[in-house]
Amino acid sequence: MKYFKSNISLTLALLAVGLVLFSGCEEEEFYPRTRLFQPVLNEPLMAEFNTIIVNMGNIKEADSYTLEVSRDSFVSVLYTLESDTSYVILDESNLGEPLLYSTLYQVRATAHADEDEYDSLPSDLGEVRTERFPSILYVPTEGDMLDGQVRVRWQVSGEEITTVRVFARSDERLTSPLQEYSVEQDTGQFIVRQLNPLTEYTVAIYSGPNGEELRGFEFFTTIASAINLSNPTVIDLSNSSDPDTLTSVVNNANDGDTIVLQKGFTYNFPAEDLAKSITFASAYGFGEERPVLFTTGNWNIVPGSNIDHVRFIDIELRGEDFGGDYVFNPNLDVRTDLGELSFENCIINQFRGIIRIRTQMFLGTLRINNSIVHTIGGYGILTTDTDGAGNAAVDHVVLTNSTFYKAEAFLQSRQNTQSITIDNCTFHQVGSAGGGVMFRWRGEDGLLSNVLDGISITNSIWGPGWDQSGEAESFDIRGIYDGLENTTFSIVNTYATSDFSFSEGSEIPGFPAIPYNGTAQDLWVAPNEGNFNFEDTGFTGRNDAGDPRWRPF
Repeated sequence: MKYFKSNISLTLALLAVGLVLFSGCEEEEFYPRTRLFQPVLNEPLMAEFNTIIVNMGNIKEADSYTLEVSRDSFVSVLYTLESDTSYVILDESNLGEPLLYSTLYQVRATAHADEDEYDSLPSDLGEVRTERFPSILYVPTEGDMLDGQVRVRWQVSGEEITTVRVFARSDERLTSPLQEYSVEQDTGQFIVRQLNPLTEYTVAIYSGPNGEELRGFEFFTTIASAINLSNPTVIDLSNSSDPDTLTSVVNNANDGDTIVLQKGFTYNFPAEDLAKSITFASAYGFGEERPVLFTTGNWNIVPGSNIDHVRFIDIELRGEDFGGDYVFNPNLDVRTDLGELSFENCIINQFRGIIRIRTQMFLGTLRINNSIVHTIGGYGILTTDTDGAGNAAVDHVVLTNSTFYKAEAFLQSRQNTQSITIDNCTFHQVGSAGGGVMFRWRGEDGLLSNVLDGISITNSIWGPGWDQSGEAESFDIRGIYDGLENTTFSIVNTYATSDFSFSEGSEIPGFPAIPYNGTAQDLWVAPNEGNFNFEDTGFTGRNDAGDPRWRPF
């Protein structure tokens, strides 16, 4: 047995020696050296304020790394940085200047070996946006941007804001302000004016006596202008602060020019008579009231003129005395023509009459749309006021989508009119209670006392007459005061409240088309104060009658 065990041990020893000798006879195998692996991230790129944190996996064989930074996916390289570590914070200390806030950057990295030929290929590490500047500014909304203005709003906290600066959007480091304003009172809001439409800007706010401490900035883009202010036919007064400027501006304007007025500002009517077509329009504004055109008298027209149009768009026209003032009150002894007088989205108030024309003054069309007219005296919306053929006349009257209340009279003429169209309008206290004027055509009977193509009243609502004294026992008005013997009326989907009535003998045939059983107070929220929202939510005409501004839908 001992002999057998000894033989086994000897055999195993000989096998081991043989294996060693055999392996020593094999050739040693060598592998060629290759590039380093491309760098990869331990965690996604991160931004803290305006720095970027790059945390790459460490490559043992790498001696160093090159990092590159771009903003256009490496069409171009903004910064190149050498680092001997795989964890890098990109900031002013190693880039030479601070990164921008709220900006998207791309980063790539290359690992370097001890010999260049074994460097890794560049590795795209992705992109990251730096954080928003720690700003007290509110992020702007669509409502903060107009065509030539932006509204800058901020939290009132910390040091008082003293300076507002405007920069071109391309001036990313805010070095060359286009405009600079001192803020005298820290109200938390400032409106920057005199900007260009459809233009990108950066607006920044600062504290300190000289505005040296940046407190925040935001990007703004102005919107397109409703009126092309660069058009040579447009006169921009949106930054004007001279109430008497219109006299010289209108005198120097060309025929057909448009004058853009500053919202919330009051201008006096031009002091000289008009002889050219002109349009007044409102600039955009941030909640301010319409521009006001104010008069203590009226505007007149140069005798013998032939004017195509006078238009008011988004303007308030206001008189001082509704017993004596007019928008226009021409009385001319030579033929004078105005093709169109129109009011679009206007407020007209405190006048004896909107337009009163006499002798040789002729108006083609009076048009009022989407407007509110109130507190008008005895010459009403329109009066042509000279007897006899060939004297002052109006061809067409078009009243649409508007509200009329507190007017002593409505429409009156001493000459024929071609047509009257009234559609989608609300009327309350139009005509003095106790026999005020609704329609009065008092020219020569049968010849100069009609509306030749008829009077159309559709989709409208009428309330009672105007009791100015508060003591009237009756609110009746004269529907047909004089004339209209051969005038046809077309009255469709038109209502009148139960406290509306005609004076005896002045009824308009077929008016109203639909009676409303309640009073004006039942129908509207506060009609005497000009609130014509519907109190009666069951009123059948609430969706298709009256001025659309008061409808629920």
